[in-house]
Amino acid sequence: MLGIPRLLAHPAWRGADPGEGRGLGVLLVPGFGFGDRSLHLTGKWLRKRGYVPIGARIGLNVGCTTALVERLERRLEAHAEATGDRVVLFGQSRGGGLARILAVRRPELVRGLVMLASPVLDQLGAHPSVLRVARKLARLSAAGVPGLLDEDCFTGACYDTNSAGLATPLKVLAIAVFSRNDAIAPWELCADPCADCVEVSSSHTGMALDPEVYRLLAPRLAAWARSKEPVSVAG
Repeated sequence: MLGIPRLLAHPAWRGADPGEGRGLGVLLVPGFGFGDRSLHLTGKWLRKRGYVPIGARIGLNVGCTTALVERLERRLEAHAEATGDRVVLFGQSRGGGLARILAVRRPELVRGLVMLASPVLDQLGAHPSVLRVARKLARLSAAGVPGLLDEDCFTGACYDTNSAGLATPLKVLAIAVFSRNDAIAPWELCADPCADCVEVSSSHTGMALDPEVYRLLAPRLAAWARSKEPVSVAG
């Protein structure tokens, strides 16, 4: 939380043009183990600039990958219909991976993709401590606890399907933000060759509070907003 005052005092936060976003919708997807509150300030930053951000509404991001992508797809469809345009997918950590799979699945609804510290080149490439937690969740799932990752997400059809989605070349514009100071997601796994790769110096969890991230994203997102096109979800 020490990064919040620094962010709020920075010109990247305070200098806001309310017409910049032109009503472009953004779907915010939190990282592993986090909920929508973790990207609250990101949403506020976007809203001040005229974007229309919404949360993923997937609760804590600890569920089966395939199930979460399906829920996000419905959320994406609804937001595209509500805004009358394609939507920016904005994900942190695992959220960026989910967003990338969704962008491959529904490119006609996606204006662009932002991935913060997302190890999309290897689903299981995060720090071993994170994987241990994920494995514990899978064991709880096997014991009957609903809504969690299960073994299929590590070795079965779910893993294979979503690995293929992560490996599929993107048909939408994308930005991958990574840091060599990231102790959770190795930066090499976050440097998606299909994306405009941007390096910052923040930590893994602190990336959404880093003013440099917002300074770098602002002109890129504004360019996407200027290229808005109406979209028909039914089509």
